[in-house]
Amino acid sequence: MLPELLIEPIVRAALIEDLSPMGDATTKAVIPTGKTYAARLNAREEGVVSGMQVAALAFRLVDPALRVQVLVADGAACKPGETLMTIEGLASSILMGERVALNFAGRLSGIATKTAGFVAQTKGTKARVTCTRKTTPGLRVLEKAAVVHGGGFNHRYGLSDAILIKDNHIAAAGGVRQVLEAAKAARSHMMRIELEVDTLRQMEEALRVGGADVILLDNMTSDELRAAVALNAGRVTLEASGNMKLERIAEVAATGVDYISAGALTHSAQTLDLGLDF
Repeated sequence: MLPELLIEPIVRAALIEDLSPMGDATTKAVIPTGKTYAARLNAREEGVVSGMQVAALAFRLVDPALRVQVLVADGAACKPGETLMTIEGLASSILMGERVALNFAGRLSGIATKTAGFVAQTKGTKARVTCTRKTTPGLRVLEKAAVVHGGGFNHRYGLSDAILIKDNHIAAAGGVRQVLEAAKAARSHMMRIELEVDTLRQMEEALRVGGADVILLDNMTSDELRAAVALNAGRVTLEASGNMKLERIAEVAATGVDYISAGALTHSAQTLDLGLDF
């Protein structure tokens, strides 16, 4: 569960977007005042659930009197036809919150489901699947939570979490030695350093210079990843990244890397088909 203080402004903004400037014209026109109803939020396909906390909040923000009960918690598996949530109260309030609730729940469940598929490919290895910062602007906290619901792990949340030195930093600063020495001098005792390398030669230099807690092996073949694991000999944490697709995850995990980061978990997840039925 995320602190409601963090997610309330996100959900409120989505409701304002949908209801502005004059509310729900259709509901006003056709739903009798005071009409009550019960609705079910149902899964229409198999997957892993995420966004129930967010969807429930959407209904409560529209109408605090709505009775919302989550039946399938975030992080649990669902089957087609399974009821994930029930909502009871004014029909007009349920209809006003419906689309925002479904948009969040479908999107986040899609991310959780995709993550679970990646995680399943690492079974029997030590590799952990992690997301990246390739998230929908404004929705990062929700999408990263969805990755966790799918069994994955989070990379840094933003630019201030850690020092992550990429190829453009190396080019601008003058080389691997220069960036590592500068990073070691600048970091606090609580901040970790990760260095992205494109070649084994860069990795060798990074290990000689020292200071990197994590080395990110970018766009390397499986043979190169195995060679990097052997070269490392357990000295630092190794992360494989770059165009990580589902069909390659098992092979990458078997090379012995510690983490596999995949932007696809968030930027390419397909929305899970959910529906609201009265």
